Amino acid sequence: MRAIGCRGKSLIARTFNWSYRIAALALWVVVCSTVGSSGALAQDAAAEGCPRRPAAGGVVGEPEDLRSQNGVLRVDFTYRNSVDANGQESYCYLYENRIEAPTLRLKPGDLLVLTLKNELTPSPASAAAQSHQHSMPGGCTSGAMSPASTNVHFHGLTVPPVCHQDDVLNTMIQPGDHPFEYRFRIPQDEPPGLYWYHPHIHGQSKAQVLGGASGALIVEGIERANPVVAGLPERVFVIRDQDLLNPDAEPVKTDSMPPPMVLRDAEGDILNTGTGGGKPAKDLSINFVPVAFPNYVPAVVKVRPREKQYWSVLNASAITYLDLQMLVNNNPQMMGVISLDGVPINEDGASGNRIIWQSHVLLPPAGRVGMIVSGPAAGAQASFVTRAVDTGPAGENDPTRPLAAIVAEADAAEPRVQLAANPVPLPPPSSPWLGAMKPVRTRTLYFTERPHDPNDPKSPTDFYLTVDGQEPKLFDPGDMEPNIVVQQGDVEDWIIENRTQELHAFHIHQIHFMLVDWNGVPLDEPFLRDTINVAYWDGKTRPYPSVKLRMDFRDPNTVGTFVYHCHLLEHEDGGMMGVIRVVPKGQQSKRLQSGPHQMPASF
Repeated sequence: MRAIGCRGKSLIARTFNWSYRIAALALWVVVCSTVGSSGALAQDAAAEGCPRRPAAGGVVGEPEDLRSQNGVLRVDFTYRNSVDANGQESYCYLYENRIEAPTLRLKPGDLLVLTLKNELTPSPASAAAQSHQHSMPGGCTSGAMSPASTNVHFHGLTVPPVCHQDDVLNTMIQPGDHPFEYRFRIPQDEPPGLYWYHPHIHGQSKAQVLGGASGALIVEGIERANPVVAGLPERVFVIRDQDLLNPDAEPVKTDSMPPPMVLRDAEGDILNTGTGGGKPAKDLSINFVPVAFPNYVPAVVKVRPREKQYWSVLNASAITYLDLQMLVNNNPQMMGVISLDGVPINEDGASGNRIIWQSHVLLPPAGRVGMIVSGPAAGAQASFVTRAVDTGPAGENDPTRPLAAIVAEADAAEPRVQLAANPVPLPPPSSPWLGAMKPVRTRTLYFTERPHDPNDPKSPTDFYLTVDGQEPKLFDPGDMEPNIVVQQGDVEDWIIENRTQELHAFHIHQIHFMLVDWNGVPLDEPFLRDTINVAYWDGKTRPYPSVKLRMDFRDPNTVGTFVYHCHLLEHEDGGMMGVIRVVPKGQQSKRLQSGPHQMPASF
């Protein structure tokens, strides 16, 4: 085989076959790494606010693991930002001023004590806004949120939505504040699986998450829920999006057709081309190894030949959908799904060996999957890709592209984490299975969008998530009057309609839910989720696309005030969020009563 020169990348990138293209690019990376340096991509960490990024085509490393000791995990984070030579802003959680976005590993019952020191560099405008903050007891704040404000949301955990635990409505940590302490216990009955942490400041969530502010949190013990994975090595992959590194580049031609015309929305994101290709709205990275448009030099994942591994994969993107697939010699491979959104897929916790084999897995922004994969044979050409996702005519463009070349080597390093070989089974659940519960009422909510100027396709857009029967309004952080009030102990059905021409990802804090029907068709999918895709409307036909979700408010930890929203953070920041209050059992509220749009389950 003729050696591939370091200037051959653009030729390789024109190869159409994804598996062969990725394998060739991986070889190009190995060859070129021996004759060149990573240049500006390997900047001195001490000179950066955020110590990244790994070079394109680099081997994917594992995030550092921080584990509880004697039932306690103590973490001190500094939160920083920096701007690189291309003008892109990064945000990062740093442990010991050098370890970025470590994986937090805890067991049920463990205490997490996390302190956060905000060291963001504020703009003059944010500094002015900061001067109008009003302190609340215990260090939480209320009032104007600025670009230099931050906080932490512990996505998927069922911990109380109160100050110092998982409050995002009032907790705003400012530069110059003393380190802010989060302190809570992982509930004893928290399902084992993959959760994550990220900032949740209204109006700034997209910028900070797009800048890389995210990390994995694992409640350990998945092998106790499903012994099929016992003894397997575990790997954590965090897939993030970021602004295009090469925004002016044209898509690489793969046939005689010209690349599709690039259209942008008012926020500057590239609209769906409808072709499955073209320029993406955002670049992607895997554990911070960038996979940038237009050449898509893949990262490298090394495994031992034919080795089975358990992969915990997080879509930490701000706006990008993923449809994950593993290819070997360009043929899709089956992946064994064990958990979704942090919860094992075992039906009502009883059937302990359940696996769902899929050739691809769709993950909306914030979605997580735990799955069994098998490494390829030595010498096989294998890759980990995301397929094109049709986000609708008003949605962003998420084309087919690689994430990593999977290279099988006999001496590949074993992952640091190995699941227990002889786990003690989890105790049976103490509450009846959610799918067996009768909902006390049904509500309907719907997504809508309103351009400022309907005659201008580039006009800024307002985003709404409205309870049927209420007036659509943008989320206002100064108005904490809840849109919905429920009683702790209740189970409800929520119908979520999409009346827009782009995908939305519905998410609610503090709880998980079960999908009971899709577009009016009943489903038998006894899995719990916290984020779900809602299909886009074609602009003509009725009824609107919808999902019906069984919402679980039985846990006492849900008592308090929290939010539900679209997890495309551009939409959340643009107003697509509502407030729910869960009142203690026995406390009455007029909004608990059924009305025309809050129907009893017997309706």
